[in-house]
Amino acid sequence: MCKTVALLITLLFISGSTRGEAPEKYRGATPYKYKTVGDTDLYLYVFTPEGHQPSDSRPAAVFFFGGGWNGGTPSQFVPHARHLSHRAMVAVVADYRVKSRQGTSPRECVKDGKSAVRWLRANAARLGIDSQRLAAGGGSAGGHVAAATGNLLGLEEEKEDLRISSKPNALLLFNPVYDNGPQGYGYERVKDYYKEISPIHNIRQGAPPTIVFLGTEDKLIPVSTAKQYQNLMEKVDAQCEHHFYEGQPHGFFNYAKKEYFVDTVTKMDLFLQKLGWIQGEVELDYEAVKQ
Repeated sequence: MCKTVALLITLLFISGSTRGEAPEKYRGATPYKYKTVGDTDLYLYVFTPEGHQPSDSRPAAVFFFGGGWNGGTPSQFVPHARHLSHRAMVAVVADYRVKSRQGTSPRECVKDGKSAVRWLRANAARLGIDSQRLAAGGGSAGGHVAAATGNLLGLEEEKEDLRISSKPNALLLFNPVYDNGPQGYGYERVKDYYKEISPIHNIRQGAPPTIVFLGTEDKLIPVSTAKQYQNLMEKVDAQCEHHFYEGQPHGFFNYAKKEYFVDTVTKMDLFLQKLGWIQGEVELDYEAVKQ
């Protein structure tokens, strides 16, 4: 009997059938609890195209918010998610643990990111997702979380089914923290394990196709880091494209900066078209996708 109960609990976790009251409500999004750690429930907020059915098999993207691993909310990437749902994709914004709310380290941020990708892949059939066309994206520390899911081999939650991959099939990175080494961002917080958690130190053959947006006046992520990342990706024959925005600071791409939001989202859309995930002319309705 005990073994039977344990099996049912395991299946319940993997299927994600526990759907409860989420702390956030976003117009048009359905919340799903993807992980519980202690007294913390973590949710994914899923935006689907009009007329979407579970029998569909659509490409999908999950976004992680920025905030220095200290704070932030999933609302940051709601406009990006809404746009992609208008483009016949399933789009998701994820919550994850941060220092200000759960007292966690960057390690837990990455573990949650990997759990989110794994949960979406495990539940692809009932969500109408193509598990082999799943992108991860984010900005700043959220860009780090996304890049980490695509490049790091470790930092997996031990109690999860590691047979289900937590590696996305593409990366959509907005001024991402992708170097945590001595000259990179957050080194003092991760110096004892920076080689384990720094995406730029873990690029290898098979890295996901990647697009990056960066302002040339970003005080946290220098252009030189971006160029190094690009060179390392090219050395392993991995697809990578960087778009630099002259004179722009950190966070220039957010919804409130209309010109740059529209431009970066349009380029993100065209990148997904290159991958063959979506098609047709880009039509971004700025007012319709607002938070």
